[in-house]
Amino acid sequence: MKLLFFNKWDQNLKEIFTGSSIAFGLNILGLLCGYVFVLLITRNLGADAMGIFSLSYTVLSIFVVIGKLGFDTALLRFVADYSSTNRWDLVKEVYLKALRLIIPFSFLLTILLFCCAPYIAKYVFSKEYLTIYIKLISFGILPLVLLSINAECLRGIKKIKESVFFNKVSVLLVGTIVFSILIFYVKEYYSPIVVYMLSIVLMSILCWIVWMKKSGLSRSSYNDSLEYKNILNVSLPMLLSNSSLLLMVWTDTIILGIFRTEGEIGIYNVAFRVAILTSFTLSAIFSITAPKFAGLHGLGDTKELKRVFQISTKMVFWTSIPVLLTIFLFPSFILGIFGSAFKEGVFALLILSFGYFISAITSSAGWLLEMTGKQNISMNIMLIATVLNIILNIGLVPEYGINGAALATIVSLTFASLAMVIYTYKSFGLAAIYWPFMNKDA
Repeated sequence: MKLLFFNKWDQNLKEIFTGSSIAFGLNILGLLCGYVFVLLITRNLGADAMGIFSLSYTVLSIFVVIGKLGFDTALLRFVADYSSTNRWDLVKEVYLKALRLIIPFSFLLTILLFCCAPYIAKYVFSKEYLTIYIKLISFGILPLVLLSINAECLRGIKKIKESVFFNKVSVLLVGTIVFSILIFYVKEYYSPIVVYMLSIVLMSILCWIVWMKKSGLSRSSYNDSLEYKNILNVSLPMLLSNSSLLLMVWTDTIILGIFRTEGEIGIYNVAFRVAILTSFTLSAIFSITAPKFAGLHGLGDTKELKRVFQISTKMVFWTSIPVLLTIFLFPSFILGIFGSAFKEGVFALLILSFGYFISAITSSAGWLLEMTGKQNISMNIMLIATVLNIILNIGLVPEYGINGAALATIVSLTFASLAMVIYTYKSFGLAAIYWPFMNKDA
């Protein structure tokens, strides 16, 4: 019995480190492509173009998250749970039923955004010239929704390389290659958006093909045992929880778009992209451990669940702290890479970096709650944090600009992080934050 336990423990440990290493490498590639893409915009088109792209991308992201209806995270949980017990009939059923809800809903959102583009540009941002950009990004809603859904399904069956590639690398890789060629011929503000949309469509088709091949769903039987109501009871709280976290990121850009200039938006978004480097190992580590949380919870293996949880918490801390220190030591130099104008974002960068570091080292709590059926708790915490973030942004951005937006973010992120840490400790007896000077086993 003891030998069996250690074999299982060694296997889980090996899967976490091996899978995380692969995902980490792909995340690095995705980050490099992302920063090259941003550099191509800032160096060739300037801060204003970066601001327009950031605003357009934010609007697209909001509609995509709504269009997914929470099924990206829900399907990760369902697929991981059902596939771990070889219930491929249920995997097929929940996937197809999710598509029947997602596709028509996302199509309606595309029509809505396209038709409302002039009103959003004029009455939300007071910038009527944004209409054409918002119309362009509306065509990316459905393909990006399907890309995200299929990539998460791949993660649920432990196809980590494929999942991370499509989620984090594919669009940016194709977009960067095409844009680096196109920029020599077309130097218009709309060019990065057009390239990005084309990349989304191509990668969405390819991801669906890979998911069908790896899962073998076309050969699986189909039952009609799951009710739409029960599926939505899981997905909708996850929609609210996940969209709340993203809304905190988007609120900064939206409020800046209302009260400040495109140049400031561009500077802030570059600072944000650098700051999230403090949590860039997060997706690599939890691409492995999140489905393990769901699988172990489904098997009732509480002891092993706690061990996997503790490993992931330590890994995130030790991989995040060096990045935070680097940013704090060389903030001006790092931002200067994107152009001298971006050095104005140094203070915002420092604030955001610390906020996302705190969020990263406590993130295991949120994943544990969502993968073990406590998604409503995560949802409620994130909703409160989102409201707090909106209020603080409205109060601080008009006077303090990008620094006010950064302060609003760090306060709301810290609140959400601490609330989830406290709840996880009370519910599972697990410390969802690792600090070596306070842990005897450090």
